[in-house]
Amino acid sequence: MDRKKKKKILFFLGTRLGWLLIILIGKLSVIKILGRHHPERLKEKKVPFIYVLWHGRILIPTYVHRDEGIIPMVSLHADGEMIAQAIHKLGYRTVRGSSTRGGIKAFHDMVDVLNRGGIGVMIPDGPTGPRHFLKPGTLYIAQQAGAHLLPVSFAAKRKIQFNSWDKFVVPLPCSKSVVMYGNPIKIPKKLSQEQLEQLRKKFEEEMIQLEKKADEYFQ
Repeated sequence: MDRKKKKKILFFLGTRLGWLLIILIGKLSVIKILGRHHPERLKEKKVPFIYVLWHGRILIPTYVHRDEGIIPMVSLHADGEMIAQAIHKLGYRTVRGSSTRGGIKAFHDMVDVLNRGGIGVMIPDGPTGPRHFLKPGTLYIAQQAGAHLLPVSFAAKRKIQFNSWDKFVVPLPCSKSVVMYGNPIKIPKKLSQEQLEQLRKKFEEEMIQLEKKADEYFQ
């Protein structure tokens, strides 16, 4: 079977069955949630915010937040189209674009979502990496919309971790998983480029440490 045909089959299966796979994995996981008060407080205060996750740790949070009308930014690439079609069936809406394609429109669309009271999701090292590098676009969006950034991660006691660029994690059936929310931060509107870069590095490190903390939960 040639590569093009394999891609077509993968796309067909991903768009038709991907959402069911997420539901199945979620239903078969024993999930503990830590730090839920962070998003709840932001919702109570009607503060605009963006969930921020690393690409390799999106699976269980996607299950946990299904049917909440949350709006992720998803790339316009073929993989992004497959993801978008799958998560629409889980109650998500999407803004389409990334740092490599359709970025300007996606930027303005996400700012508009936040200004209208919606909750966004950004995967700042997607769609193709580098892993654990927080691209600054996430901060620019939060800055423009006066929104908070809320870091999220998850880990599983028993898992498959793929040898992909993002080290994607999938819990094994009946495994315990933990979803963790870190402290939200607001990006001030008036920052020099140097200050913004310092804040970017600080938030990037906090996200890396949150992932490490989640992994250590089961050690």
